[in-house]
Amino acid sequence: MQPKKKSEFAKQTTGDKILLVICYCILGAFVIAIVFPIIYIILSSFIDPVTLQNKGVTFDFSQWTLTAYERVMSNAQIWVGFKNALIYSIVATILGGVITLLAAYPMSRPDFRGKGFFNVIFLITMFFGGGLIPTYLLINNLGWLDSPLAIVVPCAFNVWNMIIARTYYQGIPRDLQEAADIDGATEMDYFFKILLPVCTPIIATISMWNFVGMWNSYFDAMIYLNDPAKQPLQLVLRAILIQSQPEPGMVSDMQSTAERAQLAELLKYATIIISSLPLMIMYPFFQKYFDNGIMAGAVKG
Repeated sequence: MQPKKKSEFAKQTTGDKILLVICYCILGAFVIAIVFPIIYIILSSFIDPVTLQNKGVTFDFSQWTLTAYERVMSNAQIWVGFKNALIYSIVATILGGVITLLAAYPMSRPDFRGKGFFNVIFLITMFFGGGLIPTYLLINNLGWLDSPLAIVVPCAFNVWNMIIARTYYQGIPRDLQEAADIDGATEMDYFFKILLPVCTPIIATISMWNFVGMWNSYFDAMIYLNDPAKQPLQLVLRAILIQSQPEPGMVSDMQSTAERAQLAELLKYATIIISSLPLMIMYPFFQKYFDNGIMAGAVKG
């Protein structure tokens, strides 16, 4: 009879076991803190708002309703915001990806003159910004107020993404470029035909970061976009959330206030679910690339 093989946990020292247990407990707490609100939002989106306010989440299916999703589907402004957010996110993802990948390539080359100077410039922009007022004045002088350019162009380049892409480029074996030089390939041929095809993980990672960042952003749109037809979904969602708060002067009209609060409660959770759908659909397709891209530069050799 063969002796029972010890598990990896049993092989650890007492101190390591204690540390692992603490880490698992912290990880479990993080998982609960993330998963519980998601489950609550999903369940709440199917429950009548009056029942939800009085009883909380219930599994009495007679109190469940699809009214929230029906109202969302019939709300034209929500679909306008959804379309705008999707267009802005796709444009920002493509534009940001192209600029980031092109900017990272010369910064990854050891023979690039002036690399140290540009590194300092890039690092300065990471820690020091112009602030809201100078940025607003710049947008105004460019004539971009109430224009999608005001929210798409500033997100076209991110120094952190450039550093990640540069680090990934530096991990590509130099043998590829040496072989390309021997075959007579130009710098453009090497970059577009040889380097980029082997950089799929970092391209997918940067694309996902750009898309999620633009999809979830609302502050710039709130400052620069006044036309409701140009506002992204997050501003529409924000307006719905604000509807649950009584406005000054409405205290005397309690019925109107209650109706506004009930309408906002009805749409709030369903809108959150719908606004998160593109991200939930996109992540499984990018996950295998995301795991490799996020670890760029973590392992040398």
